[in-house]
Amino acid sequence: MRITWLGHAAFRVEFDDRAVLFDPFLTGNPAFTGDRAAVSAGISHILLTHGHIDHVGDTIELAKETGATVVSNADLVTFLAGKGVEKVEAMNTGGTIDLGGFTVTMVRADHSASLIDNGVSIAVGNANGLILKAPGHPAVYHLGDTDIFSDMALIAELHEPKIGLVPIGDRYTMGPKVAALAVKRYLNLDVAVPSHYATFPGLVSSADTFVADLAGSRTKVLAPKPGETVEV
Repeated sequence: MRITWLGHAAFRVEFDDRAVLFDPFLTGNPAFTGDRAAVSAGISHILLTHGHIDHVGDTIELAKETGATVVSNADLVTFLAGKGVEKVEAMNTGGTIDLGGFTVTMVRADHSASLIDNGVSIAVGNANGLILKAPGHPAVYHLGDTDIFSDMALIAELHEPKIGLVPIGDRYTMGPKVAALAVKRYLNLDVAVPSHYATFPGLVSSADTFVADLAGSRTKVLAPKPGETVEV
């Protein structure tokens, strides 16, 4: 499995002959310096944790350009379908959906969620985390935007994620020390990849504290630069 961090909370995940995007905030993302067509090449699905613009990002345009199916909560995909996205899969917290060759499970996150449409704030469901499972590969848990919560232990017990895409930026999510505590206390991860940092003023500018706080734990931290790919 290959995971490419595209900056902020955006990732491209490749496994077998498949490729998907998580939270493809590319245009307007100062950490993303790649080519949108290149990072979206061959994708079958776009997986969205929640409706904030720094996560929905380029979804509408990418779905139209690639024909990818957009997967998220029912409120958000209904909104996106109204904006011309032709292929959507709706789900909600606790549910699992089979997408052909892999499944996605939607779990809790502690955060807000809305979109601004023509200057008006639109409610587009809750914020969530997403767990991707593909046969023969470790399960990937994109935590979305969240604070620590003790039911992460239940998520680990029920779904056994081994790779975590973990927000550490503070201000809008848990910061690096709390994120490291979440990994150590509640999540039985083999690999943690920090995200949602070093994008805008006010966010943590590096993963150094997160890396240091997980030193000596069972979890290996991989902190790629934006555009870099790690193999897991």
